[in-house]
Amino acid sequence: MAENPGSKDKALEALDFIINVLKEHEQSLDKSIDELATVTEQIRVTTDGLNGKVEEIEEKTNNLQKEVTNLMGKVLNEPKKALPTATTEDVPQAQATPALSPAGVPGGPFVILRCKHWEDFQALAMHVPTLSFSYKEDGKILHADAIRGNQIITYIGAIPNFSKILKAWLSRELDITEHNILEGFLDKSK
Repeated sequence: MAENPGSKDKALEALDFIINVLKEHEQSLDKSIDELATVTEQIRVTTDGLNGKVEEIEEKTNNLQKEVTNLMGKVLNEPKKALPTATTEDVPQAQATPALSPAGVPGGPFVILRCKHWEDFQALAMHVPTLSFSYKEDGKILHADAIRGNQIITYIGAIPNFSKILKAWLSRELDITEHNILEGFLDKSK
């Protein structure tokens, strides 16, 4: 059988075409591999950065936990001192918590008793060694804090029966017994 010269040319053309297509695919694959390597490096750098930040956060959290533990140890072991009172702006009424015994728990952590009613505060705060108060005229809000042992007894609300307070003040200021002071007006009779 004789070979046809035209068929050799067609076979060579087909091989050239296949080789060119393979070269183009090789270039595309090389480009894709380079892009994949770049993306992989960016992910590694980001992951390393995030790992470093997570480690920093863990270290700060551990340090903070140690500081809180040390502070709690100091608070529980030191003699009790008067704590500064936080001011409260425009509080409409106090929140209630269950009343505890006035003595508190010796050596325990500070307990804050928030009294909703003045009478509860009055009963728990009777004869306390330390008392602080503030009054907000614009909202007619009284804020009183008393410290007894490891308890902070708090009342935030309306002033209890203002006339009783005025009677007591007038009695003390004018040296008159309270039962001789009347709320109201004195009129002349004709």
